[in-house]
Amino acid sequence: MAHGPPVSQSPKVNQDVDEDIAMAAPSLKIRRLAGALGAEITGLDLAQELPDATIAAVRQALVEHQVVVFRDQDLTPAQQARFGARFGPLNIHPYVAGMADHPEVMEVIKEPQDKVNFGGGWHSDMSFLERPAIGSILYAVEVPAFGGDTLFASQAAAYEALSPGLRATLETLSAVHSASREYSAGGHSAQKRSSMAIAEADGLAGEYVHPVVLTHPESGRKALYVNPAFTIRIEGWTKRESKALLDFLFAHARYEAFTCRFEWRKGSVAFWDNRSVWHFALNDYPGQRRHMRRVTVDPWPVTAAARRSRVAETVT
Repeated sequence: MAHGPPVSQSPKVNQDVDEDIAMAAPSLKIRRLAGALGAEITGLDLAQELPDATIAAVRQALVEHQVVVFRDQDLTPAQQARFGARFGPLNIHPYVAGMADHPEVMEVIKEPQDKVNFGGGWHSDMSFLERPAIGSILYAVEVPAFGGDTLFASQAAAYEALSPGLRATLETLSAVHSASREYSAGGHSAQKRSSMAIAEADGLAGEYVHPVVLTHPESGRKALYVNPAFTIRIEGWTKRESKALLDFLFAHARYEAFTCRFEWRKGSVAFWDNRSVWHFALNDYPGQRRHMRRVTVDPWPVTAAARRSRVAETVT
């Protein structure tokens, strides 16, 4: 029987941290979903205007567990957007039209006659941007009778399971990301869907360079930051030269022990950290409707004062 790579038990995920979070927000309860990532949070009504301390506790839980989920929520688009905006500016997708009254809210719908779903492949949201999104918040409006789960994969766990030699090599590399392939005429994401308005990139998508190993700005934990949908090559390498390394990393990064699986119910919410997580929407519910709403959280703008501070830190 074949065995996968060793899985480290990172000290970042531990009971003491969850207890600290619970002390900061007593109504909030945390239950871990899997060894590598994921936690269910109970005791919160996301439709309410939550106190700053509660938002800080949710953010800490997100950083700690990489994916946090909530059950039995009842959110209007405005309420979902308000909750998301507590964590950063909301993204307006460059290729997928948002709601008319809430352009920052994307409706992700697969009608019974649609064959291809949206998000049906391993990826990290918006890595094709110059400043990628930090998180995505998905809310279930209508779910099929079966199927339609979302898989998540910890890219921090994937990085930690690599050999020290390969980790050191990867930390010297950057990769080129672009929407050009996924949102081209033949790309998976650009395929026509009955209830979604999606534009093709038409050669207008830029290329942006990000480190292959990303150090999380809040936890300090390192994670792989390449994905099959939007990473097109290693910077300075040809696509042919890049293929062997990227194929290895893509296969390694989705190893089962790095993953968790979330079964949706009406009113469920999942909030995941795009800086260290892949996700995959399963397309296993033919002839049924699935209706979700997503808001995507961008990083806060870098102020001039922050830039000066970083320069001063570099000089000193």
